[in-house]
Amino acid sequence: MPVYRLEGHAPHIDPTAMVLDEATLIGRIHLAPKVTVWPGAVLRGDNEPITVGEGSNLQDGCVVHTDPSYPVTLGRQVTVGHLAMLHGCHIGDGTLVGMNATLLNGAEIGDFCIIGAGALITSGKRFPPRSLIVGAPAKVVRELTDEEVQSALDNSRVYVKKIDTYRSLERVEPFSS
Repeated sequence: MPVYRLEGHAPHIDPTAMVLDEATLIGRIHLAPKVTVWPGAVLRGDNEPITVGEGSNLQDGCVVHTDPSYPVTLGRQVTVGHLAMLHGCHIGDGTLVGMNATLLNGAEIGDFCIIGAGALITSGKRFPPRSLIVGAPAKVVRELTDEEVQSALDNSRVYVKKIDTYRSLERVEPFSS
């Protein structure tokens, strides 16, 4: 996996975290225990720090970047879906970010939210805990049920369970005809 020191800052990856080879980590990044970072994900902590809480997962192709005065913080057990873009935002514990969602500078998402696929969270927008957030621009459509909160947490646990399996990945040469 490409991991780069930038201006004296190197990513800190907890030994229990898993970052697949095709992911890229640059600069001020802190990955807590049992974090998973999947192929094609790019985390660029060049302007401000990126902090990812325990048991969170950043799925294939997501981009996480900072701007001056806008760090990125993900709480515990956060799921970031495929191709999502997180830019200078804060995401609370147990939140699920849907595929292709975009969160811009200064956005703040409360604990235990679900952000729908393709949602656009505009700069500086704040959402309370347990919100179902959808649309572009995004808005709260209702409060989540206990079952929906549990489902989002279960999703993050599925990715933690994959760590042992994926540690046994073996690169192979493609078959020739």
